[in-house]
Amino acid sequence: MRLWPRLFIMKEQLEALNTVILNFGEGGMMIVNIILAFVMFGVALGIKLDTFKKVFTNPKSVIVGVLLQWIALPAITFAVALALSPLITPMLALGMILVASCPGGNISNFMSSLSKGNVELSVSMTAITTATAPIITPINFFVWGSLYSSIIAVHNDIPRLVIPFLPMLEQILLLLGVPIVLGLIFAHYFPNATKKITKPAQVISILLFLGMVIVSFSQNFQIFLDNIFYVFFVVLLHNGAALATGYFGGKLAKVSQADRRSLTVEVGIQNSGLGLILLFNSAIFPPEIWHGHYGGMLFITAWWGIWHIISGLTVSYFFRRTPLNE
Repeated sequence: MRLWPRLFIMKEQLEALNTVILNFGEGGMMIVNIILAFVMFGVALGIKLDTFKKVFTNPKSVIVGVLLQWIALPAITFAVALALSPLITPMLALGMILVASCPGGNISNFMSSLSKGNVELSVSMTAITTATAPIITPINFFVWGSLYSSIIAVHNDIPRLVIPFLPMLEQILLLLGVPIVLGLIFAHYFPNATKKITKPAQVISILLFLGMVIVSFSQNFQIFLDNIFYVFFVVLLHNGAALATGYFGGKLAKVSQADRRSLTVEVGIQNSGLGLILLFNSAIFPPEIWHGHYGGMLFITAWWGIWHIISGLTVSYFFRRTPLNE
C-alpha cells in the first residue's frame, strides 16, 4: 500500500494500540519500582558535583541547551502533536509529550564525542536535566499534556483527560528524587567505589530494563507489528523535530559549531526508557484515571528508545565527517 492511502487510515489503525493493557500486580509493581530506583541510582553515579561548578565558568551554551531541553522541545512537540492530531490518537500525542518531558539520555555523551562536539557541554546538560527530572518532567507533562487534551477535547467533541499533577509529582519525586540524591551522595563520599561500580550498575540496569520491556510487550508484539509503519512515521517526525530544535536553537543563539553539534545530539536523545518505566507504574498512571488504555503512549515511548539511537548515530557520523570551521 502506498504512503498517502495508508495515512488516511492511520488514526483508525492506531486505535488498536489503546487496547493494550499491562497489569503487573502488586508484586510486579514492586519489582518495577526497584528497577527504576536502581536505574536512577546508576545514572546519578555518573554525575559529578564538579560538573555543576564548571557550568558557571562558561554558562552560555549550557543555559541555551537546558532551555532548549526544558522549554523549546516540549513546546515544539506540542505543536507537532497538534499538527498531527487528524492522523494520530490522543494517547500517541501524549506519549510524544511524555518523551519530550524526559531528561537527556546518557548515550548522548558518547554521540557528542563521536560528533567531535563539546563533550563537557553534553555531560553538563545530561547531569542538569537528570538531576532536575523529578520536578521538571511532571511539570512539563502536566502543562503541555493538559493543554493538548483541552484543545483536542474541544475540537473533537471528546471528554477531556484530567492529568493528576500532585499525585504524579509526589510519586516521581519519591521514585526518582531519592535514588538520584543517594547516588550523588554516594559518588561524592565514595569516589573509588563509585569508579568500580558505575559501569556494572549501568549495564545491569539496562539488562533489567530490557528484560522487563520484553516480558511486558511479548503478549502485544503482533499489535506492534501491525502498526509499526505508523509508529515509525510519528517517531521519525518527532525525533527529527527534536534534532532540529537542538541544531537551530544553537545556531540562533550563535554558539560555537562544536557546541551546536552537542546541542543537536543532546536535545535529540531523550531518556525514553525513564518515560517507559514511569508508564509501567500504576501509581503514576492510575488505570482508573487513564481507563487502562494508554498503549499508544507505551509504544511511542518504546520505539523512540530504539530509533533515537539510529538517528543519533547517523547524525553523529555526518558531523564527524564534516570539518569544524571555527
